[in-house]
Amino acid sequence: MRFRQLAVALLVGIAAILPAGCGDLVAKAPAGYFSMYITEPEHTLVPGNTTENQGGRILRSLFTALVEFNNDTAEVEYTGVAESITSHDNINWTIKLKPGWTFHNGEPVTAQSYVDAWNYTALSTNAQGSSSFLANVDGFGDLQGDPKNKIPPRATQMRGLHVVDDVTFTVRLNTPFAIYPMTLGYTAFLPLPKAFFRDPAKFGVHPIGNGPFKADGDWVRGVGFTLSRYDQYVGPKKAKSKGLIWRVYTEGLTAYTDMQAGALDIQLDLPDSAYENARAEFGSAFLERPRPDITSLGFPMYDPRYGDVRVRQAISMAIDREAITQVIFSGTRTPATSYASAVVYGYRKGACGKLCELHVDEANKLLDDAHFDRSKPIELWYSSSSTGALSWVQAIGNQLQSNLKVPYVLKSLPWSQFLPLQDSKGMTGPFRSGWVMDYPSIYNFLESLYGTVALPPAGSNYVFYSNPAFDQLLRQGNNEPTVELATKAYQKAEDLLFKDLPAAPLFYEVNQAVHSKRVSNVKISIQDCIEYADVEVVQ
Repeated sequence: MRFRQLAVALLVGIAAILPAGCGDLVAKAPAGYFSMYITEPEHTLVPGNTTENQGGRILRSLFTALVEFNNDTAEVEYTGVAESITSHDNINWTIKLKPGWTFHNGEPVTAQSYVDAWNYTALSTNAQGSSSFLANVDGFGDLQGDPKNKIPPRATQMRGLHVVDDVTFTVRLNTPFAIYPMTLGYTAFLPLPKAFFRDPAKFGVHPIGNGPFKADGDWVRGVGFTLSRYDQYVGPKKAKSKGLIWRVYTEGLTAYTDMQAGALDIQLDLPDSAYENARAEFGSAFLERPRPDITSLGFPMYDPRYGDVRVRQAISMAIDREAITQVIFSGTRTPATSYASAVVYGYRKGACGKLCELHVDEANKLLDDAHFDRSKPIELWYSSSSTGALSWVQAIGNQLQSNLKVPYVLKSLPWSQFLPLQDSKGMTGPFRSGWVMDYPSIYNFLESLYGTVALPPAGSNYVFYSNPAFDQLLRQGNNEPTVELATKAYQKAEDLLFKDLPAAPLFYEVNQAVHSKRVSNVKISIQDCIEYADVEVVQ
């Protein structure tokens, strides 16, 4: 899942977007409720089209997935809707649901709720950003049309999905996939009520989930909305508060000021100006844990200037990751040495080798050998909505200018314009790329960002990397009978990725959060969000 929160941008004086007459939103939350910091999601709140972490965080307060993950071990836990997920061959899967689950409008959560949702997400005419997560289901290809040639999809339902009864459905995959149960903890696989299909647009601003909190009204852009406890929730993690208020800010500095003033209860993702003092200022109300993420510098593989792998290698080896993590981020980042997060299964420390280390002389030789035009500036792209991106992207520009004697230009756009430009091959130079795990396997970081199946608009392969050998190694892993053997093949795919270097791994983040004295029992989840249901309001 793409993420936008890294640290706060060095943009002082940007206020939260709050329309006139909504001053109550910057006051303390009502009794029994707590307020949460968020920035504007990319899209409306439809699970199949939510591929970035701001929308994902909101969805996790409204929905409960089939499976969840242990916060300490990352192992799959059946604390969600699924009673069991079983297979005898890793191709044919039977998913049994626990009875009694309902949506917030009273509709029962059934096997049909999942089958209908997955078919909707997979159908290309619905243009859902998470559709690639269903590409391994038998019949997915029939749901993919060709809009350029005006060829419609051949089907609207995947033949690999079959409802057995209200609490049982089966999934037939194209090939074996040993880690399949693990993937089902992602938001792309959430259920949808019948009400969604009657009016998807209405649902997007007033989502009807099956989680511990329900929406009290519509999502208002630039403002947010209020959720209240869903008293009919049957999951084990019932809400301990009356509700929560999602409060939209344009960036984190204003939110942190509200935290200091006691007007905001929880902020996950702190401004860089707060890194050194937040622990002392908030004491036991300061939290941190390793984040299941990676930040990279993506290369536009469609741009001839970056088509030579030696150019990409040179840029990567001209970056001093250690200096950036220490100077810019005060040690709250760790230099990346893999394409995967350090907390997921299959991660190998040092897999990147010298490509992720500073080797200025070798970098310059590579650039010379590639006949790179050093007189033309390198354009470095980032989203102005990505808090903190300006500081480290500028630091990389300064390093490239100093180490390679190549000038640079910073290019930025708001998130709403940056993503469509990525989709349309509009990056004219290296760009900021971020990913937070959807499920704790190295496969999630490889296939989602670099697999051919994840090319836009179906996925998040914004570097537009496509290598049949890489795809084949991923498929080979999927065909293995066990998670352990599958992971070995995925690691071979990662080795090939380092040979091609479509992106330069940069650093991993440490999640930091602070909370007010009004709340207690605040915990950061392994899934890059707060454990919302556990939060208690004590004042």
